Amino acid sequence: MKPSSLFYQIRQGIRNIGRNKMFSIASIATMTACIFLFGLLFSIIMNVDSVRRSLEEKVGVTVFFEEGTTDERMAAIGDEIRAIDHVTEATFTSADEAWENYKAEHFADNPQLAEGFKENPLANSASYTVLVDYVEAQDDVVSRIRQIEGVRQINQSSGAVKNLASFNRLFTIVSVGIIVVLLIVSIILIANAVSMGIAARKNEIGIMKLIGATDRFVRAPFVVEGLIIGLIGTLLPLGILFLVYRGLVGSLLLRFGFLGDMQNTLLSPATVFTVLCPIGLMLGLGVGLFGAWITVKRHLDV
Repeated sequence: MKPSSLFYQIRQGIRNIGRNKMFSIASIATMTACIFLFGLLFSIIMNVDSVRRSLEEKVGVTVFFEEGTTDERMAAIGDEIRAIDHVTEATFTSADEAWENYKAEHFADNPQLAEGFKENPLANSASYTVLVDYVEAQDDVVSRIRQIEGVRQINQSSGAVKNLASFNRLFTIVSVGIIVVLLIVSIILIANAVSMGIAARKNEIGIMKLIGATDRFVRAPFVVEGLIIGLIGTLLPLGILFLVYRGLVGSLLLRFGFLGDMQNTLLSPATVFTVLCPIGLMLGLGVGLFGAWITVKRHLDV
């Protein structure tokens, strides 16, 4: 295609938007709302998933041994645990270490109280803390650990992570439903805007066809119109959302920066928008292209 023809089609696409200001503005506004909501929900989903993964890295199971288990057997049990699929870490804590940790936590203000114990009250509390790569695999790992000889008890605490994972799935499903509805509305409005442009230029299009203009040449300005609407309706909300998200993250870190977990789990704007921008642009341009294309195919048989 010649550069002159390309520029002509782009100019005509822009003029079509100007001719149908109301439909074009309505299309851009709907697309803006759709992409903004999509970006907002996408950001929330990414952060919820980040929190879930952070919890998964910390929530493990504690494995205790039968009374009288030798140090050699405890070491062998640790090797068997580490050989289980999905186990990422198995950290051993001796009975003496368990008692020291307990004293540091519960007798820090009154260390003299701990001195009243002549012997280690946690003498049978040596254990392994076992972490898995994702929480859904924890039940299977626990069932396999129970089969190991010498294991007395397993403490499991994955309820919070599982509830968060369930919430994330439900939230994702609801979000997808809302976004699909808005996308359909956007496609309908873009189709109406393009069809109005076709109706306004019906005679001009007929003359162009009579003097030998190809179908592709005639249809291109209307496809460009849809793409421009999709592009504006994508860049505008992404820019607004970036400013909002950056300000919100900065505010949260300023107020709760003393919480180390907040900085580790709250995703930075760069992390979120490196993923969000390409997806948002593909979505917006795809909707604009699809809305214009189906309208052109249906109404431009001249």
